[in-house]
Amino acid sequence: MTMNAKRRRAHDKLAALPGVRAVRRPIRPRPNVAGQAAPATDQEFDLFYVRTGRKSAHPLVLIPGGPGAASIALYRGFRRRAAADGFDVIMMEHRGVGMSRHDDNGNDLPPEALTIDQVVDDVVAVLDDAQVDKAVVYGTSYGTYVAAGVGARQPDRAHGMILDSPVLSAHDIDAVRDATRRLLWDGDTPETSDLAVKVRQLVDQDMLSPAATQLAAAVYGWAGPTVLRRQLDLLLAGRRSLWWVLGQGARFMFERKAPYRHEPDLVGRIGYRELNYGAVPDGKPLDPAVAYREFAIGTTEFEAEPFELIDEMPKFTWPTVVISGGRDLITPPAVARRIASLIPGAVLVNLATAGHSAIDLRERAALDIVKATYEGVSSDLPARADKLDSTPGGLGVRLLIWGIAAAAAVEQALPAALPRTVQRVTAS
Repeated sequence: MTMNAKRRRAHDKLAALPGVRAVRRPIRPRPNVAGQAAPATDQEFDLFYVRTGRKSAHPLVLIPGGPGAASIALYRGFRRRAAADGFDVIMMEHRGVGMSRHDDNGNDLPPEALTIDQVVDDVVAVLDDAQVDKAVVYGTSYGTYVAAGVGARQPDRAHGMILDSPVLSAHDIDAVRDATRRLLWDGDTPETSDLAVKVRQLVDQDMLSPAATQLAAAVYGWAGPTVLRRQLDLLLAGRRSLWWVLGQGARFMFERKAPYRHEPDLVGRIGYRELNYGAVPDGKPLDPAVAYREFAIGTTEFEAEPFELIDEMPKFTWPTVVISGGRDLITPPAVARRIASLIPGAVLVNLATAGHSAIDLRERAALDIVKATYEGVSSDLPARADKLDSTPGGLGVRLLIWGIAAAAAVEQALPAALPRTVQRVTAS
């Protein structure tokens, strides 16, 4: 999407927010020189970042996931509340997103401008522009890979690190498949044993598409087994209205572009090309790779990873906290445990009833973990895991869960003919 008048107005409004700055960055790199960051061509663009709170020697650098959700229009509430807790927060936009998606002529950045390698260099450039020698880097989901990449390339810039719902490698898909099938197909835990029976029935009746499977996994993580159980019961009863609405919402999150809020159209290819989001399907039930291939915008084939984090993480020397949601089926606990075992002295915090991304679903817990990291008492966090897990999510998350549960109860109570009427209307 090239710059137009409407987008320019939104751009200028965001650029005028307190603490927003732009740093000039190269669009295309030249070939790498062994052991060095890639030198740049002469073509540059404006990469934006925002700094919130009283400046300190070691700010908190926030790297969101997605990567389409890395516009500074997002996480404004988190940044404000973190600043109120006394933290100095820097959040960089992802190149190709928000105010940082255009060249000087207002055209979208080209595909060759969008790689993890360049994003890692962007983080370092922002630290240089902000005159920060060392920072505590907080990455969530895809952002953890970028955070770890900063540690691998510029280890002297890391004062500490928090890896929330982390990504380790292109082989994570194996752990995702295993966790999804173990919980929702085999039902090998008490809270999912009956869910698995329902899922198998729906698959046998060809009523659970790959996209719906991913939606079920997401509902399990967001809202827990009780809400998912009600959703599956509705599907088995032929009541699909709420599921259709949720499916549209999921497609919006994965596929649709909301300017300055969710823009996966340019950057989404990074996850496929460099982290194997759309892995080759294995032909078995509940394969998340099938859904990701359906959601894909453009290139889906995996090429190569930019870092070998399995080799790099044992070299990390700074305090590191790894956060894992017990119900996370996007970056499951097995990956977090592996990462914690690779990083010397890393502290693993398991939030047993949380889903994907504590910063989104358990913001207060995330801020408490940040505080413990700065205070040098992160080793105490595992003992506090149950209390951290019990902290409520943000208001938006609570309203979403309440809304899903309430809508399911309403649909269950409606006469059977009404949902069928709604389905015919929505289908037309």
